[in-house]
Amino acid sequence: MSTDLEALFGAFNATIGCPKMTDAEFGETFRQMMAALVRFDYVVVFAYRGKERPIDLYSTFDPEENVVFVTLYQAGPYLLDPFYHTARERREGVLRMRELAPDRFFSSEYYRTYYVQTGLAEEVGFFINTDEEITVVLSLMRREKTGPFPAAEFATLKKVEPLVASMVRHYWAGLAPRFDAQLTAGSKSRRKQGQSGNLPAADTVWRDLNLTGRETAIVDLVLQGHSSESIGLKLNISTGTVKVHRRNVYRKLGISSQTQLLSIYFNNLLSSG
Repeated sequence: MSTDLEALFGAFNATIGCPKMTDAEFGETFRQMMAALVRFDYVVVFAYRGKERPIDLYSTFDPEENVVFVTLYQAGPYLLDPFYHTARERREGVLRMRELAPDRFFSSEYYRTYYVQTGLAEEVGFFINTDEEITVVLSLMRREKTGPFPAAEFATLKKVEPLVASMVRHYWAGLAPRFDAQLTAGSKSRRKQGQSGNLPAADTVWRDLNLTGRETAIVDLVLQGHSSESIGLKLNISTGTVKVHRRNVYRKLGISSQTQLLSIYFNNLLSSG
């Protein structure tokens, strides 16, 4: 598509003389800027810090879509999301989901049970590290009927990334207190339920299932969509050893499929959160 200069300049005009913006104001400015440059269907912006529940800064979903893309995502599926893991690695730039996903992601149980509900053909994210170990990810999504981003539009996004990064670091600086408040609220909730108030739910999900540290690492990678070969490379062990650990996990848990493994994961995650 051709650049809509009038719309682009209009979006920039909203920032002139404006030292601060609300989440909605800056999110809408970003949406207008991107709409002048490329075609997309949705925008969603999450801030990530460590293993903590991501904070939804802005999105364009209707209420029904918001349940899948935001509410359900924040409840646990984010822990298996390639964008979440990329943010934790503190990578920066404009990155495609399909370039970040593990080798078996698109055949994983997580993909079949959660990600397909989104109906997306492609998701591209601006990964921007701000202060205090926080990464803001601004995602542009295209539905299946729209199709993936053409090469020319993706190149345009990469060119505009330095400007977007500067604006994000200005208007979305100082997010740490919001994460701190969320963490405090979660800790109080867990203490009321007689659970540990010091560990995030992501660190306690396998705690009561008698799994070793190595087994826990392997099943986490399995659920993220890594093959046994990919897991072996990540953990510096043989593919055969990975398969032995997977069989042991299934035996300990009394299951026979990845569907059951994912169900246990989410059930324990929700009960520990």
